[in-house]
Amino acid sequence: MRLGLERFLDDPTLRAPLKGRRVALLAHPASVTRDLTHALDALAGLPDLRLTAAFGPQHGLRGDKQDNMVETSDDTDARLGIPVFSLYGTVRRPTEAMLASFDVLLVDLQDLGCRIYTFITTLRYVLEAAAAHGKAVWVLDRPNPVGRPVEGLALRPGWESFVGAGPLPMRHGLTLGELGHWFIAHFGLDLEYRVIALEGWQPDAAPGHGWPLERTWINPSPNAPNLWMARAYAGTVMLEGTTLSEGRGTTRPLELLGAPGLDTARLLADMRRLAPDWLAGCALRACWFEPTFHKHVGQLCGGVQIHTEDATHYDHVAFRPWRLLALAFKALRLQAPDYPLWRDFPYEYEARLAIDVINGGPLLREWVDDPAATPAELEALARADEQAWADARAPFLIYQ
Repeated sequence: MRLGLERFLDDPTLRAPLKGRRVALLAHPASVTRDLTHALDALAGLPDLRLTAAFGPQHGLRGDKQDNMVETSDDTDARLGIPVFSLYGTVRRPTEAMLASFDVLLVDLQDLGCRIYTFITTLRYVLEAAAAHGKAVWVLDRPNPVGRPVEGLALRPGWESFVGAGPLPMRHGLTLGELGHWFIAHFGLDLEYRVIALEGWQPDAAPGHGWPLERTWINPSPNAPNLWMARAYAGTVMLEGTTLSEGRGTTRPLELLGAPGLDTARLLADMRRLAPDWLAGCALRACWFEPTFHKHVGQLCGGVQIHTEDATHYDHVAFRPWRLLALAFKALRLQAPDYPLWRDFPYEYEARLAIDVINGGPLLREWVDDPAATPAELEALARADEQAWADARAPFLIYQ
């Protein structure tokens, strides 16, 4: 497999339309070649490319910011002497001054295939800004590491946010380049847009099922340390809207759920009783952990680890992490109706309840909190949204 970045570097004909144009790069730590050269350094070494600026998304161009809502300032690259603009600082959208620094923006971001991962919102924002100011956007495409499966409720109208770029389900099954085409069509944008496509990517091929296991994994954000986290993320990210720990402050963030005093044996038993099919495709192991920072810091948590590391436990088609975590919330609510499950804080600067912002509406929370609501009812809602999205995305699939 060859990345869009690698094809762009190797083939001068792909770069020929950029002759005489000022070029900027939007990237993060995972924007590397096979030999682990960062995209900014690789592009700077091209004699036929005029690199005039760089941009960093959430967590920064260098990925130095550990947690959510930790902003990055604008800077200057010490070696190249070009401005490095932050799109997760005082602004989320490029300003006119930022846009004045380039003619074409190259976007090289490793996504995780989940609506809430903010790099896709940043892509939408730069596409909108480019369309409004006559700029071009080219995506140097990368794999969706969790492949093509679709899962979750679609974001409802009025629930757009920095973690909700549009009416997508939680797990969208597109690459960033494909998503760009969908954004342009959905929002009616008019701009020069190109995708330097992947070569040889097989999103359904085992054992990676989206991620070629021969490639080195670089954290696209500080708490995305491996493929197994990426596989679970469309479910475990919902823990950010709860009082349960998602494993931040441990070595396995977003593969865990837990809290002090949680009866994990009972939790797992009730989950199996309520909807055994929703536990398929992975292994669930009761465990204990003590976060060194973030929620429940320094406290012993009873927890569950989601294992998708090997073919013995992982079934790509059967594994549905969004349903799995929804079921965990439901089982806990039925066990302890008064458990303070929902975390009330300004998630990504939104005043609305965090779990609703994450899910793009209140339906998931309302289902959890309704003791009479059944798994079959949530299944029916989700399946309708998933089929609608599968149909909507079909025209934008580059890799068949």
